[in-house]
Amino acid sequence: MVQYDPLKFLPTEEDLPDSDGKPVDNELHILIPALLRAILSLNWGDRSDWFLGLNMGLYFDPKLPAIVPDSFLSLGVPRYKSERGRLSYLIWQENGIAPIWVLEVVSQTPGNEYREKMTRYTELGVLYYTIYNPNHWRRDKHEPFEVYKLINGQYVRQSGEPFWMPEVGLGIGRGRGQQDGWNREWLYWYDAHGDRLPSSENVIQQERLRAEQERLRAEQERLRAEQERLRAEQAEQALEQERLQRQALLDMLRDRGIDLDDLTP
Repeated sequence: MVQYDPLKFLPTEEDLPDSDGKPVDNELHILIPALLRAILSLNWGDRSDWFLGLNMGLYFDPKLPAIVPDSFLSLGVPRYKSERGRLSYLIWQENGIAPIWVLEVVSQTPGNEYREKMTRYTELGVLYYTIYNPNHWRRDKHEPFEVYKLINGQYVRQSGEPFWMPEVGLGIGRGRGQQDGWNREWLYWYDAHGDRLPSSENVIQQERLRAEQERLRAEQERLRAEQERLRAEQAEQALEQERLQRQALLDMLRDRGIDLDDLTP
């Protein structure tokens, strides 16, 4: 009997466009997702069961055009599939695993983040949908930071920041920091206690602080040793001064004809 394999008749990454052909609106669309991936690589470096895509074509139906989130996270898939890397993310080539989290950074040009994309992510089954809108939230009549969870087939706005996503094992939220010399508000990952996961900049700063603390500790030790040396010198000088005073007294007595040795019984 001939075995029918439906995957053989589905397009591959090479057959489909790897993006929607639209340029990113500004550099934050690149830098914010890149920072999130860098933090995850630093903290999940020993794991190989996750993939975080940046501005990559996402396909769940070969008949439909790709949807291109600013970032998305999938769990239970290989972090790297080949030396070449993924060209696109095709659900049917990822064992049917859809992203568990998606991020959209709202740009000056409205991108249907609150309607069309939300509908498509609902169809895709994305559990968490984060919309970061730092500059145009008043225009869009939304908040600068919103997290939605898919509940019974509908996205429900969640509260709290950072917002903890237990199914992901991460929290997401805003925070001020410096990345590549740029001090501004960024998105960061957080742990279950609400503490920000360290970034490479944090690690560098912590290492600098540790080195400075070590330098100060060594300087304090040097000062302590110097003080101990000075105390020893002062004690030696006091003994020498006492010896000289005693010798001067003996010499004075001898000059007067008094020899202490003669007084010894």
